[in-house]
Amino acid sequence: MILSEMFSSYYKIARYNMKIIFSGKFVWFMLTGFILFCYLMFQSAYKGEIPSEKMIYSQLLLPALLLVFYPASFGIQNDADNRIMEVLFGIPNYMYKIWLFRLIMIFVEIFFILVLYAFLARFLLYPVKPVEMAAQLMIPVLLFGNLAFFYSTVTRSGNATAVLIILTSIGLLILSTSMLKDSMWSVVLNPFELPEEIHPAIWENTLIKNRLVMLILAVVFLLLGLLNLQKRETFI
Repeated sequence: MILSEMFSSYYKIARYNMKIIFSGKFVWFMLTGFILFCYLMFQSAYKGEIPSEKMIYSQLLLPALLLVFYPASFGIQNDADNRIMEVLFGIPNYMYKIWLFRLIMIFVEIFFILVLYAFLARFLLYPVKPVEMAAQLMIPVLLFGNLAFFYSTVTRSGNATAVLIILTSIGLLILSTSMLKDSMWSVVLNPFELPEEIHPAIWENTLIKNRLVMLILAVVFLLLGLLNLQKRETFI
């Protein structure tokens, strides 16, 4: 009985926090991401491109980043708009208990959505491994999601965070497709694409370093964001 009550309490807390984070708008971002993925998928089929894991990863990357864009960028502003910042700061270790919990829920939900997208790609295009595909996509999602969260704790505005994350994404995309192409510093490095001019062993080593770099940066941005939330006077 105690266990069931505990799960019931966690469910109610998670549901309440999801309503605040997404403000009823997440479904539109999910729908947009799905439409974008379908468009890219059928466009490739129309052009006669040979289906592969490399192609599906590229097609899913943008919808994946779109899914994390709204909740990570507008979460702090939604708290302010709902007038619960003062209440949240009254909770001991507020920034760890509430926002860390929220971010975990956001990333878990996005992971399962990406698994569904990958199942759809497996059914329509190519026999990918949905869980592996979703796990690989979650690495850039973690990086950009935590970066957007960090920006939101600095600007305290969803719109300003959106502008910063878009400008940062464009800059990183330009660098990743030119100077940093096929290097460990590229944020769009495709783990399912083996360049012809690179030895497989070297490529595997580069890929591992690339994933580690992005995960480390994701943790750094998360910690910086949580530390910023300690500055109560800037949010109240």
